[in-house]
Amino acid sequence: MKRMTNVGWLLVLAAVLAVNAFGELPGELEAEARQAMARGAQWLSAQQQRGGFWGSPDSPAMTGLAMNALQRTDANLYEGAINRAMVFLLTCVHEDGSIWRQPSADRRGGGLANYNTAICLTTLHALGRPELVWVVQNARAYVAQTQYANGGVYHGGIGYDANQPREYADLSNSHMAYEAMRLTEDVEDLRASGEARVDLDWEAAQSFLAQLQNLQGVNTNAWRSDNEEDRGGFAYTPGGGATRTNEEGRVTLRSYGSMTYAGLLSLIYAEVDAQDERVLAASDWAMRHWSLDENPGMGDEGLYYFFNILTRSLKVMGSEQLTRPDGSVVSWREEVVRRLIDLQKDDGHWVNVNNRWWEADPNLVTAYTLQALAAALE
Repeated sequence: MKRMTNVGWLLVLAAVLAVNAFGELPGELEAEARQAMARGAQWLSAQQQRGGFWGSPDSPAMTGLAMNALQRTDANLYEGAINRAMVFLLTCVHEDGSIWRQPSADRRGGGLANYNTAICLTTLHALGRPELVWVVQNARAYVAQTQYANGGVYHGGIGYDANQPREYADLSNSHMAYEAMRLTEDVEDLRASGEARVDLDWEAAQSFLAQLQNLQGVNTNAWRSDNEEDRGGFAYTPGGGATRTNEEGRVTLRSYGSMTYAGLLSLIYAEVDAQDERVLAASDWAMRHWSLDENPGMGDEGLYYFFNILTRSLKVMGSEQLTRPDGSVVSWREEVVRRLIDLQKDDGHWVNVNNRWWEADPNLVTAYTLQALAAALE
């Protein structure tokens, strides 16, 4: 399996940041998309609470997502809301660098410290403010030490909260941490002379991803599915999450859309070459199951999370047009933008009728959607 060199990784980043004429939307559609974003951001801004947060103060990640959505829509127009949100997030910073709040009620996963920290550090770093460098550096140190490194099934992965009494990691939390560490790695150059640089173990990250991909020769566990419907795709957590039972009665992982795109994005951040069999197989699964009517394999469960991770993944991959097995070509930016515009409510928000993964909360879903539209337009 080939590993991307540092030069190759820099070329990928350059391609992502470059203006690609093939990625431009038709002028009328772009204008319509920006109008939809403006309406959505106006609605979202109005939902901010007096304390600077969105939703519950127990979930700083919700504020981080909303804050980032406003930042990417119109940073100048929403400067006040962004600043209030930033002040709130800073009240959630702990001495160990983590960014979270003790929940008012007991819940599985505890304070979701890893999840909240990964999202919030990405959001704070995106502001580009020198006075926040120390917060981002400390948060990176916290995330790095939460990565499992014991050689077990979760080796290289990250879960909701490392302080919980049981070991646990999943692809959703892991991909958020992987992304956070890649998008903020420039702050390592700003550390004081002699101060140790912080990073994840990316080889270990690849090991964890192998536990989740339904691909012979990569995933050697009994829970790997050899069903053609699953080949190349990713599942949520080793041996668990969405499953299927094969003809022999063996329970195996079931691939589905949002996790497959999370897997693709994670492989890229872990510096796996674009021509590696793991990337090619995941891309093949995505094209065989291309749909914007559902989260493939999950129906309307996690639909907007799916839109969000799909756009982030395809943007980083640098693919402007996708070819399906039947030869048809997908201009994904156009298709995603049209779909999201169509789903917008009259007052500007988005919401899922299915509350799986909290998607009945319009604050969360509107933030997801604004980020997805921003990725499709960037």
